[in-house]
Amino acid sequence: MRILILSLAMLLTFSVQAADKFTLILDWFINPDHGPIIIAQEKGYFSEANLDVEVIAPADPSDPPKMVAAGKADLAVSYQPQLHLQTEEGMPLTRVGTLVSTPLNCLLVLKDGPIKKIADLKGKKIGFSVAGVDEAVLAQMLSHNGISIKDITLVNVNWSLSPALMSKQVDAVIGAFRNFELNQMEINKVPGHCFYPEQEGIPSYDELIYVANTTKMDKDKISRFLKATEKATQFIINEPKKSWEIFSKTSKELQDELNKKAWVDTLPRFALRPFALDHGRYNRFEAFLHKAKLVKKIRPVSELAIDLGEM
Repeated sequence: MRILILSLAMLLTFSVQAADKFTLILDWFINPDHGPIIIAQEKGYFSEANLDVEVIAPADPSDPPKMVAAGKADLAVSYQPQLHLQTEEGMPLTRVGTLVSTPLNCLLVLKDGPIKKIADLKGKKIGFSVAGVDEAVLAQMLSHNGISIKDITLVNVNWSLSPALMSKQVDAVIGAFRNFELNQMEINKVPGHCFYPEQEGIPSYDELIYVANTTKMDKDKISRFLKATEKATQFIINEPKKSWEIFSKTSKELQDELNKKAWVDTLPRFALRPFALDHGRYNRFEAFLHKAKLVKKIRPVSELAIDLGEM
């Protein structure tokens, strides 16, 4: 009996030691957008997949894709629109999974302010944080409503989107997240109103995706990671209140009204099938960026994204 007990103990020890190390760099500090990742960690789904996952919040939100491209992490949470531009620049990245499968970005104005329709922004100031895609999205939204980006003044508000709008430094901001900034403004009793890109001539896209290094990725480990987050997403959808309790208990910073509201608004946007790749969606957005002259040519989807579930 003693030999059996020792053998079991040795087996358990070996199992723990054998878990594969896996590094994930988030796009920003932990927030409700990362629900499936945190729930998978807390519910033990990563452990079940024999993964020892280290989740890292970056100091600079532009760093995660660069770290993956440099082989310093297995995966990064990034954005589909940015992926198109980064691969155009030659970064060895590909989309391997989806975290949030709908746009979150919006053109945000004051609900009780003078901007009632997009055309009212002519001659006004619009704040932004990220050049490139946000400018292209804004230009299309303005054009869709009969005005040009030359008719407005762009102001870099350095990630301070809702504060810049609430203080009336600008008349609108592009790049605000509808599940976060809208709630932030409501809590501050300065309600906002969103104009949604996908309703204003912009092809729909995946907001948050997982990107891996095209030459160094471990497809088996990534597949196990995605299966664990898929299981976590199913738990979140089935048990929204219980999952919020688990998620919020991981940090005092998450236990506030803003994160609680954002959690509710984010639930229906999580990708239920994180492996699944919508080829048409990536092709249409590539064509949009090509028309905006942000990419030189329309590349095949295979150069941007893969579906590990098909392999």
